[in-house]
Amino acid sequence: MTDHDATTDPSTDPSVDRSAELDALVGEWLSLPDFAEALGTDVGRARSIVQERRVVGMRRGERTTFQVPARFLVPLHLIEPANAKQPSGDGRLGVLASLQGTIAVLTDAGFRDEEIIGWLFRTEEELGESPIDALVKGRKAHVRRIAQSLA
Repeated sequence: MTDHDATTDPSTDPSVDRSAELDALVGEWLSLPDFAEALGTDVGRARSIVQERRVVGMRRGERTTFQVPARFLVPLHLIEPANAKQPSGDGRLGVLASLQGTIAVLTDAGFRDEEIIGWLFRTEEELGESPIDALVKGRKAHVRRIAQSLA
């Protein structure tokens, strides 16, 4: 998890300028308790998922709580789009499986968590859509090729 330095002057902190852009790109965010609830687990397990870097998030909002983009969660039958199963109809969600490896590639390229989120949600010209949309559609190899070229 990335912590926001409480001593940072907001007028010189570049992440302050990006937060409005990220909010517009991401749309819905989930606090850690909401993330846990969406997964049907407890906050401790949700925190482990973040520590394992299966997802990334950032401190944001009025109370600067740690939050994760809601789009990182997909219906359980779609967690591996290439092996999509029949919907169960129970509305259960899981973390998009291809996200963890993509996060690793971007981390290795020197991206901070906020930058990873921005890259995943901005339209990538070569993909013709955002990388998160491409991952949800099962285009993991293409997304990662582009991510590797950023190093």
